[in-house]
Amino acid sequence: MGFDDALARVPEALKTEGFGILTEIDVQDTLRKKLGIEFRRYRILGACNPPLAHRALSTELEIGLMLPCNLIVYEQPGGGSVVAAIDPLATIAATGSDDLREVAAAVHAKLERVLAQIG
Repeated sequence: MGFDDALARVPEALKTEGFGILTEIDVQDTLRKKLGIEFRRYRILGACNPPLAHRALSTELEIGLMLPCNLIVYEQPGGGSVVAAIDPLATIAATGSDDLREVAAAVHAKLERVLAQIG
């Protein structure tokens, strides 16, 4: 699907799993303004599921360094787009905490369902 369609579908898919978008970085616009460089359409979305974020932060305050969960949407050369999400099993779970591993597994499952909805 095209970039605009993919970008429009992400918030709704996230909402079905209890996430909202806290931040949105337009990389293309930032690189143009800061460096005068032309780059493909590329967005970084910071998503948060408040109950799971609270659970993680209540377990380990330093986990805030790994929040929110980032998703990216970018345009492929020649058309189409890519939507990808961070794997919390590779980040949050890397702390070694069993409690955080449980939170990471829950977030991982939710983000997998989000990506499946988008297609």
